[in-house]
Amino acid sequence: MLDLALDRKVGPEKVGGVDKPVDRVHGGSTPSVPKRARFALVWAGSAISTVGTRTLGVAYPLLALVQTGSPTAAGWAGFALTIPILLFYIPGGLLVDVISPRRVILCAEFGRMVSVVSVLAVMPSGGPSLMHLLLAAAAEGTLWVLYTLAEAALLPSIVQPVMMHQALAKSEGASHLASIAGRPLGGYLFGVGRYVPFIVNAVLFALSCGLFFGWGRDTVERSARPSRLRDLSKGFHELTRQPFLGSSIMVITFTNLIVNTLIMIFVAGSEGMSSLKIGIVLAAGGVGGVVGSVLALLLPPVRRVLRLHMWIWVVGLTLAAVGAELGLPSYFFAAALLCTGIGGALSNVAIRSVEIHTIDPGTLARVIGVSRLSSYGALCLAAPLGGLMVTWGGVTGGSWALWLLMLLAAALTSWKPARAKLTPLLPPGLPSPDLPKKLSGLSGLSGGLCFFQDLATSPGADG
Repeated sequence: MLDLALDRKVGPEKVGGVDKPVDRVHGGSTPSVPKRARFALVWAGSAISTVGTRTLGVAYPLLALVQTGSPTAAGWAGFALTIPILLFYIPGGLLVDVISPRRVILCAEFGRMVSVVSVLAVMPSGGPSLMHLLLAAAAEGTLWVLYTLAEAALLPSIVQPVMMHQALAKSEGASHLASIAGRPLGGYLFGVGRYVPFIVNAVLFALSCGLFFGWGRDTVERSARPSRLRDLSKGFHELTRQPFLGSSIMVITFTNLIVNTLIMIFVAGSEGMSSLKIGIVLAAGGVGGVVGSVLALLLPPVRRVLRLHMWIWVVGLTLAAVGAELGLPSYFFAAALLCTGIGGALSNVAIRSVEIHTIDPGTLARVIGVSRLSSYGALCLAAPLGGLMVTWGGVTGGSWALWLLMLLAAALTSWKPARAKLTPLLPPGLPSPDLPKKLSGLSGLSGGLCFFQDLATSPGADG
């Protein structure tokens, strides 16, 4: 395994050429856990926590349905899980920038454990009330937001800048693998017994909390942190100074809306299809994310990644539309989601790499909060948009309409002003991954990868 541990004398490169010990920014700790082991703990904690939130994303709506017999109640439980995305990414970013990210993670995982235990505790007496369920689901969604922000802010303090790209690719891959496992696991565990997913998640959250608990006390004094509500806007201001990150928000928000609308179109037209087949199709996006994460380990971020992202979506939407036209939506929609998953992982790693490389650690969580609010907020519009498209033209008409919209947006990137905005120079010195040594002897594969890199403009280069 690559040594991703951060040397105390090395920090992310900042304008002005001054490297600060990152422990002074986010809070250091006594060396009870070796630094080289900390990334492995963060990686494991992220996988465990993601499995937990995915299983609960299924378990809470199912429990609401069983308890009340009302599909509306199940819908409200799903809404309670997702509404924190719109409400808490911005203030959560400020909180993580003020408090040690490790402490935020500890509090978040402990709070999530308490939440599921509170649901378990009342099951023997007839189960939780709907209000109890909604509050528990809202707490899960809120604490998950804080966890993801704190995890992203913690990485610069434990990973060498030169190894950050590889670390981000591994983190992205873990997230997709956990998502693939989490949703079907949630349904299966609930089928075994309605209390089972909550017992499992109480254990998972306790384990995740334990991974961070033994690091030692935070003793190093941190640099000055924001303390005023007006500092909530700092994330927006930072993004306006970074051309690549500002453009990435627009692209990712738009394509997230497109791909989730496509999923709604598929679900709306899946009547008569087995639940297993539906699950396999929807899991294809996670499989693509894993493949894209592996590719990101081998290939560096390139300045054309946002345009490439758009055209990958065109390919995916083309597959979906053709599949709907031929009457084979399941196979072609799976291929479409696989395709967009690959592109999404590549662009996610590139964006996170630039964020960590260019944004001051004391502002990083707020910048990430703004970015995720925008990209995840698009999900709220996907369901009604997909429903309208299916109502208007059926699965086939809706798929072709979505394809046309995506094609027009991608074609617009060839217009010179749009092309310049979507292909800004990446920051100089952005770390690029080396080919793994075990592949260096495979001349055919390594040569192909080198050829792919030659086709792409190097970070920071003109062209």
